Amino acid sequence: MSESELLKVRKEKVASLRADGIPLYPNDITVTATTEEVRDRFDNWTNDELGKIGDSFTLAGRLMAVRSFGKAAFINIQDRKGRMQAYVKKNNIGDDAYSLFQRLDIGDIISVTGGVFRTKTDELTIEVREIRLMSKALRPLPEKWHGLTDVETRYRQRHLDLIVNPQVKKLFHNRSRIIQIIRDFMHSNDFLEVETPMMQSIAGGAMAKPFKTYHNALSMDLYLRIAPELYLKRLVVGGLERVYEINRNFRNEGISTLHNPEFTMMEFYMAYATYDDLMVFTEELLSHICRELFGSLAFSYQGAEIDFTPPWERMTVQESIVQFCGVDPEIIEDRDKAVAYGRDLGLELSEDESLGKILMTIFEEMVEENLTQPTFITRYPIEVSPLSRKSEDDERFTDRFELYIYGREIANAFSELNDPVDQRTRFEMQLCEREAGDEEAHEMDEDYVKALEYAMPPTAGEGIGIDRLVMLLTDSPSIRDVILFPQMRLKDIER
Repeated sequence: MSESELLKVRKEKVASLRADGIPLYPNDITVTATTEEVRDRFDNWTNDELGKIGDSFTLAGRLMAVRSFGKAAFINIQDRKGRMQAYVKKNNIGDDAYSLFQRLDIGDIISVTGGVFRTKTDELTIEVREIRLMSKALRPLPEKWHGLTDVETRYRQRHLDLIVNPQVKKLFHNRSRIIQIIRDFMHSNDFLEVETPMMQSIAGGAMAKPFKTYHNALSMDLYLRIAPELYLKRLVVGGLERVYEINRNFRNEGISTLHNPEFTMMEFYMAYATYDDLMVFTEELLSHICRELFGSLAFSYQGAEIDFTPPWERMTVQESIVQFCGVDPEIIEDRDKAVAYGRDLGLELSEDESLGKILMTIFEEMVEENLTQPTFITRYPIEVSPLSRKSEDDERFTDRFELYIYGREIANAFSELNDPVDQRTRFEMQLCEREAGDEEAHEMDEDYVKALEYAMPPTAGEGIGIDRLVMLLTDSPSIRDVILFPQMRLKDIER
């Protein structure tokens, strides 16, 4: 039958059950055990030992399979901890209850109560003494309950994906575990977790296009934050010398396997530290996560072996271009020669583009994909780093790094610019970029400059993309795989 025909049959069954006075959505169940708790307690018990205890348990979950033998049946029930087999026998539960059982459908939420025994195949099984319908499923599970493989359907209907694909549920348990490991590590290093505004009057802290909204009561435009940076650094000014936040950022940009307009980031700030200190700290943090998850510092991602053993490779933007493009170093020191070289590579470069931006275009197009093992890229041009501290030996560059793994940016960090005069000048440079048509250039933030005038201690800060990190550590090819509800185009929903 088609899905619409199956839906019609189930609605008719619901009407029949209601007519017989059977509660379809009761709310009086007391669950006494999960499938995991039963397994953990009795996994090593023999059938003889199980027969002597006489304990009874009530489990509740989704009916996932039925193998009927007339007056008896084996079923599979699935709760939050996994699946378990149960044995339903007419002589054990009575005629009325067995009649109700025969009217249940795959996907219904049920409860079973009974003791535990082992079948002839030695499978731990609940011997059902009572079975109840707890919530009637009107719609059938997809693909005859054997799985859900269509990627778009999985993303659009994550509830179905979680029901029928156990590995997906495991992935999101691992995501939660990774975030908890991060929190524990940060707390062990004396960081305070904080929350900063997600609606901001100025979209600051990054070079990105924001989402815009309007607050009626305040009569003002607001932006969904593109980064929490400027608020976190205000807290450092206020004396919270080690702070971090794990929360959402929003950027009105493209969608791809590596980009979702709503994404999770951890951003943290450490007073009296430099970007060099944060490279070591990042090695320690990610290596710790890796050990906790895998018991080693090596793992496989999409067929590539990734090794987190410190120390990780470090090279400047210019050094990486020289190494992976095989170009003469003097070419990327001269703007006109760099433009000519970039155009020879087929890159689109405008006549008024600065040398720093030209270098970054070459880097992004020709170098990034080659950085498979953890690699810190340092010494970013000042034009693309409006909040970073200048390098003392060459003011064209900043004390900044980005961490790349498998050709993807995982983290971005720098020694913070804490000179309010320099910061104002950088914002003014960004305003010129905006006037020239760059929608991602930073706006002037007078309040932030004023905060710096109260003195911010020398500080280093970093942002780590949680979604991309989870992708890496769960061997997931797309960012949509690790976000429960990724952004999708609207689609008509059939009723």
